[in-house]
Amino acid sequence: MKFTATLVALLITTLCLGQTVFKVDHFSKDYYGKIFISDTSEVFSKGWVAIYNAQTNKQLIKVDAEELALSLHDGEAKANIKELPYGEQSLIMYEDYNFDGRKDFAICDGQNSCYHGPSFRIYLATAQGFRFNEAFTQLAQENCGMFSVDDKEKKLYTMTKDGCCWHQFSEYIVVNNAPKEISIVTEESRAPFYTSTVEKWNGKRMVSSSTQSIDLSEEGVDVILSFKVPQNGKQVVLFNFNDRMLYYAVLKNEDEVEFSYPVEAVYQSHDFTFENKPGDMAVVFKNGTAVYRVYEQAGKTGVITKVGGKTYHWQGDTKTQKGSLKKITKVKLDNVY
Repeated sequence: MKFTATLVALLITTLCLGQTVFKVDHFSKDYYGKIFISDTSEVFSKGWVAIYNAQTNKQLIKVDAEELALSLHDGEAKANIKELPYGEQSLIMYEDYNFDGRKDFAICDGQNSCYHGPSFRIYLATAQGFRFNEAFTQLAQENCGMFSVDDKEKKLYTMTKDGCCWHQFSEYIVVNNAPKEISIVTEESRAPFYTSTVEKWNGKRMVSSSTQSIDLSEEGVDVILSFKVPQNGKQVVLFNFNDRMLYYAVLKNEDEVEFSYPVEAVYQSHDFTFENKPGDMAVVFKNGTAVYRVYEQAGKTGVITKVGGKTYHWQGDTKTQKGSLKKITKVKLDNVY
């Protein structure tokens, strides 16, 4: 009988071994938290997070989650660790999100933000207790992890991404107890081009502006022909990328792009036509109704553009010329006919 009881006790202990409730305190004199993890042997586990009144031990908030990822510090769960954007983020955050002087709660509800990152539900402090807020919660669900808080400037910041080459950063103020987006910076990389788009609230609407830059030292870039145009100070560059695609770009300064073609590279699209005549080589392409001809002749180089019945001639400074259209004959490019 004693042997049987021992086996039963051992079985119960084994079944419950992975289930643990962690107490989270020292972040407030008024509240403490509890975190239940159903299987501590897993990186992500079903569980719940709850907040309690420290004086009455009454449960104030409870959030169930299909996936919780809990990091321990000397065996303890901690609140308010926020290593943005990809580091550790506590399952309980206690901060003032609407800048009313009262701290609010952000409670992790799983891994629902970008790339399976942690997501949070926001509960704002009110005279009647903590109340779930949909508008603030969206910021911690639709971006990458929890948003950051600037108490001094009274602003909130989010970041989201799509793959390696598209990132978006937003800035918010709080108006009528709700976050209001006042700035969006979108950064997109399509090597060797880099585009930054800034949208700013001017008091009436969002105003957008974009800049594009280029890194000609990027791996895979081979400059075929470049020269400066004395009449406007711009630089014309023809280059191939990865020995597959030809590009044309006009630079306003060392790396700022005023115009580039093609906008989107498509293999076998025949964007350019290469003319190779004795003493007169040229690359021709059409963009909308405009026809461009980048030429190289004996001692001369430049660009002739025909659009709307008019002809514009940018003659290049041969002293600044680098490369030659002859390089096109040495490599087969997918978008050159």
